[in-house]
Amino acid sequence: MNPKITDWQGKRVWLLGASSGIGAALGQLLLARGARVALSARSLSRLEKVVDGAGEALLLPCDASDETSLQAAWNKLLAAWDGVDVAIYLAGDYVPMRAWELDAARARRMIEVNFVGAVTFTACVVPQLLRQGHGQIGFVASVAGYRGLPKSLIYGPTKAALINFAEALYIDLAPKGIGVRLINPGFVATPLTAQNDFSMPALLTPEAAAKATLAGFSGRAFEIDYPKRFTRVMKLLAHLPYWLYFPLVRRMTGA
Repeated sequence: MNPKITDWQGKRVWLLGASSGIGAALGQLLLARGARVALSARSLSRLEKVVDGAGEALLLPCDASDETSLQAAWNKLLAAWDGVDVAIYLAGDYVPMRAWELDAARARRMIEVNFVGAVTFTACVVPQLLRQGHGQIGFVASVAGYRGLPKSLIYGPTKAALINFAEALYIDLAPKGIGVRLINPGFVATPLTAQNDFSMPALLTPEAAAKATLAGFSGRAFEIDYPKRFTRVMKLLAHLPYWLYFPLVRRMTGA
């Protein structure tokens, strides 16, 4: 089981993907709770807006899909803090896509940001956590990774890969005292989900999602999923046989 975190005062937290959405809200909430926060995203100006009036943070702009850029940000963090207590990968890209709209370039970009970047992030962070003998790493995936869904032709598989990756990490790292958290939100109002042209049930604000994320860290569970009224339905669908799942999802989504 993961170590609980109920007091964030002085905790060194790195958030990659913090210029908007859950990442930005989480950065502001952590600053308010006394954490030492490092924020990363491609745009320095957007990171500056996140912390404006919220407190002081270490701003480390980088591109999650560029290994050299990400490694450089990590090196700066280590030089400043000599370690990290919690690192969370929140970077994500999403383009609604059906089979007849498959775009290889856009698909590749989603794969690079949503999954490959998370692997690079892990390769940076985990050796340091092992040297320290403590700390936690987390990944924001999605309930869209539970099973194939309409308009999620590439996004869903990247999140499914991230879920599987986090599970394997937990198996390896839990016995060594390193925490691994898998964060699976439902719909959250962000610039990415604003692209959707369908009704999003149980839609959360980024602020509500950030609070739910930190509430999850106060427990020991591997998976932090929210809102429960939606994620429970998605978990149930994930266990249905295909002969029942496919027609039910088509009926529910109008696909």
